[in-house]
Amino acid sequence: MSAFEVKYARFQIGQVVRHRLLPFRGIIFDVDPEFANTEEWYMSIPEASRPKREQPFYHVLAENEETDYVAYVSEQNLEEDESGEPLRHPQIGDYFDIDSYGEYHFKAAPLN
Repeated sequence: MSAFEVKYARFQIGQVVRHRLLPFRGIIFDVDPEFANTEEWYMSIPEASRPKREQPFYHVLAENEETDYVAYVSEQNLEEDESGEPLRHPQIGDYFDIDSYGEYHFKAAPLN
């Protein structure tokens, strides 16, 4: 990638998404323009389903029926969640305010 190539993320911070293949959904709280996790993490994904590195990767406050956790997910494996169901992840309040319409708004970092 050249220094002047611009990448655009398909999803945005505060957007509710679900995984295309795995049974979880959540809210995006950070975006990396391309893979920025450890090599060990990347190699732990079976080669047949390993995503390409040159795409946005999203930090997601994820939840399924059993638990909640933080997931790191490639753009190719996400899609918009249009269920309208509220999220229950306990860390949502650390990152987002929720308005009266149920929409999530990213909290600004305090100025020092």
